[in-house]
Amino acid sequence: MSNRRSARGLFLGFVVTALMLGSSAAQAKKPLVGFILSTMQEERYQRDKKVFEETAAKLGADVVFASCNNNEQTQAAQVDNLLSRGVEALVIQPVNGDTASAFVKQAHDDGVPVIDYDRLIKNSPISAYITEDSLTVGRLQAEAAVKYTHGKGNYVLIMGQAGHSVAEARTRGAMEVLAKYPAIKVVVKQYHQGWDPQLAMKTMEDALTRYNNKIDAVIANNSGMAHGAIQAIEEQKLSGKVFVAGADADLAAIRDIVGGKQQFEVLISISDMARRAAETAVALATKKEFTFDSQVNNGLLSVRTVNTPVFGIDRSSVEERIIRTGFHTRESVFGKVASRAH
Repeated sequence: MSNRRSARGLFLGFVVTALMLGSSAAQAKKPLVGFILSTMQEERYQRDKKVFEETAAKLGADVVFASCNNNEQTQAAQVDNLLSRGVEALVIQPVNGDTASAFVKQAHDDGVPVIDYDRLIKNSPISAYITEDSLTVGRLQAEAAVKYTHGKGNYVLIMGQAGHSVAEARTRGAMEVLAKYPAIKVVVKQYHQGWDPQLAMKTMEDALTRYNNKIDAVIANNSGMAHGAIQAIEEQKLSGKVFVAGADADLAAIRDIVGGKQQFEVLISISDMARRAAETAVALATKKEFTFDSQVNNGLLSVRTVNTPVFGIDRSSVEERIIRTGFHTRESVFGKVASRAH
């Protein structure tokens, strides 16, 4: 009898231990979040990825990352892949905000909340929207252009991909300002598939040819396309004579500013944006609340929205906004010899 009791006690002990170990393993399981970017084409997205992953790690979560080369079919495949890997929250920068609602439905069918990143996904039940103030980006660019050209001249608007909320909002912000100046004529206003700098360069070449080099200002929806326009301007030996504005503060753009080839850039606080996206994703993955500061209607509902700040950059503010904040290093902006002189 005593032996039987001992055996039974030992067995129960094993069971309790196994249950405790299982419980401990369950508690130790890290939340898994997915992060899908539309592209890694622009330099800024290396920063988005790095900050997002670092923030998630600090919060005790693992990240599965993917990018899509601005291809909707590739993005569809990546959504399938990440959901099959069991992500508990999914952050998506849509290739096309008009059609990405299908991905949101797919995730919701699997019980996975979707955090919309950077570009608005329309008519879909997204759980959160992490963005910049794109209207202000366009307004800042246009205000700087108006000041430079004294409120007159021929303007070229180089826009991102059609259907992208960021391209539309940045352009709308610029046009709101330019509409106040009857002596300004927008002679070219062109979308560009994939936000392609080479296509932007071609648009600028065509504009310069068509208007006999009489272009006074270029407003581009991002840094890469601004740099493409600058290449076309350089070919005509017009560097420094045509106002150029971009957005995202890529290193090439900041170098163009200190080199006098570009006059204005808008810095989006990408580190804040990626950090808040990771914080929101981990909160939703662990069924917790998250902080937001406004709501945006996406055609279906008012989405809880996190806005990140934007700042205008010209030659006089590179030191304060770019170098001192560590956004780019002094050496990377000015080069080794020049940075020693500073």
